[in-house]
Amino acid sequence: MDEVTLQRFNEVMDALERGEIRVAEKVDGQWKVNRWVKEVILSGFKLGAIKDMSEGQFPFFDKDTFPVRQFKAGDGVRIVPGGSSIRRGAYLAPGSIVMPPAYVNVGAYVGEGTMVDSHVTIGSCAQVGRNIHISASTQIGGVLEPAGALPTIIEDGAFVGGNCGIYEGTIVEEGAVIASGVIITSSTAIFDATTGTFIKRNADGRIVVPRGAVVVSGSKPIVRDGKPLESGVHLYCPVIVKYRDEKTAGSVHLEDMLR
Repeated sequence: MDEVTLQRFNEVMDALERGEIRVAEKVDGQWKVNRWVKEVILSGFKLGAIKDMSEGQFPFFDKDTFPVRQFKAGDGVRIVPGGSSIRRGAYLAPGSIVMPPAYVNVGAYVGEGTMVDSHVTIGSCAQVGRNIHISASTQIGGVLEPAGALPTIIEDGAFVGGNCGIYEGTIVEEGAVIASGVIITSSTAIFDATTGTFIKRNADGRIVVPRGAVVVSGSKPIVRDGKPLESGVHLYCPVIVKYRDEKTAGSVHLEDMLR
C-alpha cells in the first residue's frame, strides 16, 4: 500500500480501539485477515520515534506511536490494579475483565464478558471472542507478520486453562475447553481419542481445535518402521478426550458465577 501518514495511522488505531474494524473477522463461516489493517499497524513502527514514556518507578521507552492505552469508567472495562498494560490499538469490549498483571498487545481484540486472568499475555492481533476465560499464566501468541497471515483466534465460549500456550495462528473453535498446561503450535499433532485419528489441518494449513472439544495434555510413542521404539520414549501430544457435555458446561459456568 502507499506510504501511510501519521494521521491515517492514528485514525486506524482509534477505529481498532473502538472495535469498528478488526485485524481478522469471520466471513461466511471462514476467518479472513484484513491485511491492510496489519500493514497500517506495521507502519507505526516506521512513523514513530523512541520516547521516554516512563510512569512513576516503571521505565518505559517505546515508539511514541504505541503508548499505553488509556481507559475511562464509561468504557465498561474492569482493569484491576496491579501492573496490567494494554497497548495502543487493542480493543477490549465492555464487560471484559483484566486481572493483574496482564498484557494485551496492539491489534488484539477481546470480546464481551471475557476474563484475561493474572499473568496472561495476549499477543499482537490475536482475536479473543466473547464469554471466554483465559486462565492464569496462559499465553495467546501474536501474529503480526507477515501481514497476510491469520492471527491466533479463540472463538466465543471457549475456556482456556492455566499455563497454556496457544500459538502460531491456531484456531480454537466455539465452546472448546483447553485443559491446564496444553501447548498448541502450528506443528502440534492433536489426537482425537473419540475417533482414533489425528486432527487434520484445515484448507489454510492451520491447526484447528474443533468446536466443543475437550483437550488435555497427553503423549504418543515415537514410532520407527511402524513400531514404537523399545526405549518407550513418548512425544508430547494434546488429546481430545471428549466433546463438551452438560457436566463440562456446568463446571465452566461456575467460573461465571465466581465473577
